[in-house]
Amino acid sequence: MAETTLLVSQTPLELNKITSTINRLNSLNSGTNDEIPTIDYSKLCSNDPDARSKALEKLSGACKEFGCFNLVNHGIPERWIEDTLKGIYGFYDLTEEERKEYQTKTPDDRIRRCLFTTNRENRECLRVVTHPNFHCPPKPADFSNAFESYVKGFREVKFGLARAFSKIVGLEENYFEKALKLELGFDVAVLGVYPPWFELKGSYGVPAHSDTGFFVSLIETAGISLDVLTSSGNWVKAKIPSNAMFILLGDHFEILTHGDYKSPIHKLVQDNEIKRISMATIHGPSLDTFMTPAPEFVDQSRPPAYRGMAYIESLEANDYHQIDVHSNMAKTQNGAI
Repeated sequence: MAETTLLVSQTPLELNKITSTINRLNSLNSGTNDEIPTIDYSKLCSNDPDARSKALEKLSGACKEFGCFNLVNHGIPERWIEDTLKGIYGFYDLTEEERKEYQTKTPDDRIRRCLFTTNRENRECLRVVTHPNFHCPPKPADFSNAFESYVKGFREVKFGLARAFSKIVGLEENYFEKALKLELGFDVAVLGVYPPWFELKGSYGVPAHSDTGFFVSLIETAGISLDVLTSSGNWVKAKIPSNAMFILLGDHFEILTHGDYKSPIHKLVQDNEIKRISMATIHGPSLDTFMTPAPEFVDQSRPPAYRGMAYIESLEANDYHQIDVHSNMAKTQNGAI
């Protein structure tokens, strides 16, 4: 039976059901031999119609089955990526007192440090709004310039992917760019260290979850231990080439396509022997974009299965703040979680 997904503010009972589902997903064994596809960005933008058509076909298959893919030949200099990751490491090399300066929690936060040391989640992260206005902590001194170069460099890739995504779902090339108001898109970078410097607990860096927004881009320093739940119901371990970015579809991609393309459930399995630095950027619509399935995906036989709301409302559901970029998708099947 088709899965129905609602974007709603959840009651405590519903949240308990969601937690139960997530715990069950975490307990499933991972490790099929399936490989997450690698997409050549240069071919998505190729002037050769045949090369571009084949790349789009491969992208469509990757998004349908896995909801994610490795992206190579993206054009961002390797030095920018390396300097950004070094800057993140430099931030975590600051003293505890220096990092605590960002440990606030107000609706106006644009930089915030978060620490998770439980049996279910074991990481420290810094959340930073990078668009429509760029923010960055002043320390370490050389971090801001490197980080901003990377963010600006990825902007072209973001719009290139938006055009490719529009094509594979059967819409005009600029559809996502216009519908999501990406010129004013709300992007939040989550700069993480796994495990935290001073406390080790549990086996998950991040438990099973999906991500809000349009899509997520990930760069990291070491072999990632990320498991993705495919549309076939199998956990697949991501193997990310050293020169690649990892891209996952977000909840609002799923909403706009009325569930034809799913936001994948994924989890990060912790290896306490390896210190890993990563940056996952949630690329969202503008805060005022009203998110609902596109008319092309809805008809009388298939009425909307998602409750429409402004992107800012979805981010602030359940008393979260915008910078938390917390997913509020409650996934149901046949009326029950």
